[in-house]
Amino acid sequence: MTHEHTPDTTDFLSQEFWDERYRSTTAVWSGNPNPRLVEQIADVTPGSALDVGSGEGADAIWLATRGWNVTGVDVSTVALERAAARAAEAGSEIADRTTWEQADIVSWEPPARRFDLVSAHFMHLPGPARESLHRRLAGAVRPGGRLLVVGHHPSDLETSVGRPNVPDMLFTPEQVAAVLDPAEWEILVSAVPSREALDPDGRPVTIHDTVLHAVRRA
Repeated sequence: MTHEHTPDTTDFLSQEFWDERYRSTTAVWSGNPNPRLVEQIADVTPGSALDVGSGEGADAIWLATRGWNVTGVDVSTVALERAAARAAEAGSEIADRTTWEQADIVSWEPPARRFDLVSAHFMHLPGPARESLHRRLAGAVRPGGRLLVVGHHPSDLETSVGRPNVPDMLFTPEQVAAVLDPAEWEILVSAVPSREALDPDGRPVTIHDTVLHAVRRA
């Protein structure tokens, strides 16, 4: 597997980049909740949730349908407007359980110890910025609450799936766990499950997700 170039990572972090990407099509994502979220949270008692990098709202809406009160945060106002519209289409009860907030994830500070669940799926930042984000997300979890971080595993760069050639932006569950104080956190799941996907040429490929699910000790 060869990667033709190393992209400018600042493009991936800007509101302009993501607003343009969402404007380019009526739906960037499938509209289904991330399967790792469903696997890890389906049996958890609902409470308050923070969905970081909420995109078009599929994860937040799925949580709301299960009784969670969800704040979805994203850098793109285009995505947030789309998410709010889809929540409204799902009915007034879902719309009432979802709140949408625009923020620059690189510098945004969530409220401390506020949420029963903080979930971030495929939020890929350069190493120091990613570690800072994970610390801030952990800080938003109340005692007894959960942190769920899911991302692309670095081994995907050895496949033809077409990840950007920025190894520092992919991460392992151990790297997420490293920012958590073991005295304050219990690691429930630290895993690299595989799944099947198609590469840009339509060929089947096995890829791997990073999954870190932890609970803050009460």
